[in-house]
Amino acid sequence: MKNLEIKIITAEHILDALPLLKELNEFTDSEILKDRLISMSKQHYECLGVYFKQDLIGICGLWHLTRHYCGKTLEPDHVIISKPYRSKGIGKILFEWIYNYAQSIGYESIELNTYISNLKSHAFYENEGFEKLGFHYLKKI
Repeated sequence: MKNLEIKIITAEHILDALPLLKELNEFTDSEILKDRLISMSKQHYECLGVYFKQDLIGICGLWHLTRHYCGKTLEPDHVIISKPYRSKGIGKILFEWIYNYAQSIGYESIELNTYISNLKSHAFYENEGFEKLGFHYLKKI
């Protein structure tokens, strides 16, 4: 897709991601999302922006981790492409950028989680060569 740019969103522009985050987290209060995003940006986290003609049309968080079973790993999180731009090959372009970035900083693997109900994402990730390894559990306390 022409006029597409992928780059890390700088700290001073991190809140630009909020409208897209709200698409994925429609039942989470906007102020809570804002506070969490600011907190995340102070951890081992970066946020990618996908821009089309300078409009932010997609985001993807990246967690930088080291795990005993896979070494240095990059974990894409909350991958969101705005509805009008879905099914246009942008996800494939985004993940190609992520693979190249991970390799350029010496990482050994990429791992991710996806919602059980998001069957389209399962097919996408499996087509990208990801393998199911386990279950992700959550307990709110």
